[in-house]
Amino acid sequence: MELELRDPQALYRQWEGGQWDPWQMDLSNDAASWSGLVPGDRDLILWALSSLLVAEERITTQFSSLVMAYDSEEEETFLTTQQVDEARHLQFYNRYQDEIVADPGTIAEHVARARERLSDPFRTVFDEGLVAAHERLARDPRDRAAKVEFVTTYHLVIEGTLGVTAFNFITRYLEGRGLLPGFVDGYSRIARDEQRHLAYGVWYLRDAVGSDPALGDSVRTTLRRLLPAVAESLTPPQRNGGTDWDALGTTAAEVREFALGGLARRLDVVGVPLATL
Repeated sequence: MELELRDPQALYRQWEGGQWDPWQMDLSNDAASWSGLVPGDRDLILWALSSLLVAEERITTQFSSLVMAYDSEEEETFLTTQQVDEARHLQFYNRYQDEIVADPGTIAEHVARARERLSDPFRTVFDEGLVAAHERLARDPRDRAAKVEFVTTYHLVIEGTLGVTAFNFITRYLEGRGLLPGFVDGYSRIARDEQRHLAYGVWYLRDAVGSDPALGDSVRTTLRRLLPAVAESLTPPQRNGGTDWDALGTTAAEVREFALGGLARRLDVVGVPLATL
């Protein structure tokens, strides 16, 4: 999906027309599909689902500082819709755990179990980078450099690099084999929401860096700190951190090319070319 830059008011109006209910997704065929997966593939998909669940829990709970840092009422109203979106996504992934993956439980129980499957680099991005950016911005919502750091972490790194890349390759694998159709439907709706979020993030960073080029250093510093962990987070388990692997019908080289290509295009729009990192 190509990025379309739109201002917060336009993005808010787009949100109003894009509502969906995570409890209306048809999961009736997913249980049989899940049980029919070969063990190796099921383990990889469970790792991916665990990553998505924990990621949504983190970004749902570590977002309020950006809402407080709004620069206009139009931006404020759009940012509140993004927090609603993230809660909806978390509810969908939790429902999927309840009905398809595991016994019913609370969100906290599912998140705790999912965390056992995740790597230290994943924690570096979500438990250290995102939490620190959130806390810094919460201390001073008028700190422009802190807001740029948060939006870079959240929108460019988490949604624009990890999120878009994961969606591309997971859905390509599942759709190509006719697997987990209810999950693919819900995940595709989530991805459309996140394209709207990403459009906001690039719009904001472009304007921030355009008005104060020194803020480009905040973008660069954040990316230099987090991108090594991002690369490792995209590496499936039991690949020993290698740079040459294949999983779910794709290779390490394909994943790297897709992730870096998308990031480079967004950074060009922002005015901080990848080559300047």
